[in-house]
Amino acid sequence: MGSVKNRIRRLRFDNDEMTQEELANRAGCTRQTIIALEQGKYVPSIELAFKIAMVFNVPLEDVFQYEQKK
Repeated sequence: MGSVKNRIRRLRFDNDEMTQEELANRAGCTRQTIIALEQGKYVPSIELAFKIAMVFNVPLEDVFQYEQKK
């Protein structure tokens, strides 16, 4: 098993300190979903992952990384 890590918080900060609410609205989800993602408590659907990457205009791999456990 592995885990999915993300850089959402960093990307929000780098994009004019975008709020969680603004990202949620632009990605079509709730602020609670963004909070859970940033805390590593939730793994997004592939569709939501792509939507978040498109909001930041970066490749999916710049937002989400899969780390395999040893």
